[in-house]
Amino acid sequence: MTITIEDMATFCKKKGFVFQSAEIYGGLSGFFDYGPLGVELKNRIKQSWYKFIVQDRQNVVGQDGSIISNPKVWKASGHLDSFEDLILVTKKSKTKLRADHFIEEKLNISAEGMSAKDINTLIAENNLTYKGEEFEEVNGFHLMFSTEIGAEGGNTSYLRPETCQSIFPNFKLIMESSRQRLPFGIAQIGKAFRNEISPRDFLFRLREFEQMELEFFLHPNKECDVLTIEHKKITFQFLSSEEQDKSSELTTISIADLLKAKKLTKWHAYWLAEMYVWYTKILKFSNENIRIREHTKKELSHYSSATFDIDYKFPFGFKEILGVANRGTYDLTQHQEHSKSKLEVFDEASQERVMPTVIEPSQGVDRLFLAMLFEAYNHDKERGNVVLHLPNDFAPMYCSVFPLVKNKEEVLSKAKKVYEMLRTEFTTSFDVSGSIGRRYARADELGTPYCITIDFEEDDSVTVRNRDSTKQERVKIEELVSYLRK
Repeated sequence: MTITIEDMATFCKKKGFVFQSAEIYGGLSGFFDYGPLGVELKNRIKQSWYKFIVQDRQNVVGQDGSIISNPKVWKASGHLDSFEDLILVTKKSKTKLRADHFIEEKLNISAEGMSAKDINTLIAENNLTYKGEEFEEVNGFHLMFSTEIGAEGGNTSYLRPETCQSIFPNFKLIMESSRQRLPFGIAQIGKAFRNEISPRDFLFRLREFEQMELEFFLHPNKECDVLTIEHKKITFQFLSSEEQDKSSELTTISIADLLKAKKLTKWHAYWLAEMYVWYTKILKFSNENIRIREHTKKELSHYSSATFDIDYKFPFGFKEILGVANRGTYDLTQHQEHSKSKLEVFDEASQERVMPTVIEPSQGVDRLFLAMLFEAYNHDKERGNVVLHLPNDFAPMYCSVFPLVKNKEEVLSKAKKVYEMLRTEFTTSFDVSGSIGRRYARADELGTPYCITIDFEEDDSVTVRNRDSTKQERVKIEELVSYLRK
């Protein structure tokens, strides 16, 4: 059963995953609060990424940068001068619309990278209006939130629009203090803020969102030596930059094919492959629901020589949830020039000073959270209820304890002891309300992998029911923890 983005928003609210921020006051567009179950799932996503990117590697370390930094950072990065979207304003009611989204919806074409002149031309040629209203000339709209620092004011800074720009100024300090050598990476998870013209599609386009980003620093003249045959064999659905000019037809291609076509470097290929492995092997996304899309030349960011997105097949089409960009030396060069601080490093192996190049896998947590729910959501006709088939390690509740009846003290007491035993090791809920069938259904809707029912039997065993197979198994209470660990 396919559900819409509106259906998913309703489901998330009803089940305690996500709410509109300050809903009792009418909410605020582009801002959402994560409820009890949402926090659990979101934290598991972040923990999985951090383990995969940082803790499982010797040459990646973490940082947690401040949300507000010296405004000179944003001057150096280019955000202060050019971080904007094009905005359409109707002549009469002054309704504001994001120009590229409006063009894409009206003409069913990609508007990535279009200039104000291009947009104006398309509007004139196609006589486009909004609810009968004509538009003013297209203008740029700056996306950074500004704030005043200090009691006297006059010191303007900005909420960061991306997390990576707090990494680059710290690059050399972290490299020296953590005794790293090239190649090495700095990873960060944190909030970012963009004053989107038209937030939409629930969690997909927000004004406050969370990112997981890695900046991986490389010697500019040394080849990657960790790209394996297994990496090169990885195949996926692919949309090339050339194909986007003609259609959206997908081909099946491998990492080796991309290298042969010289679309990316070996280090770029390595991180693209690694992220694909994380998606398919750990997050358990199906290959059919994700694709890799190459950025076209006109949409490439000014700092990037090549960027590849991992897109998820949402109900509203394939949309980006992760990007892997080759940022080159742009950021470190800019910060060196503006700060007058040397960010080049001495490479002992080659006995030379070099400016590292950077490969950046950048992931939106909220978009991934949304994609995981769509991937897991299934309306099971036989059961007559929704089942969230989340990977077990990501389920908000790992198990739930059900006393068969709530008016028999011996059953209730036994169930409470089992619950107390489990909750110190697993996220565990306790449910006594309704029939066992109804409690199973509630657990299915929350994605709980295991339900433990305590009955009248005096064999010191419980019944464990598996969410996915609905298979039930008798397990000794003394063996229950080890059973669930497996």
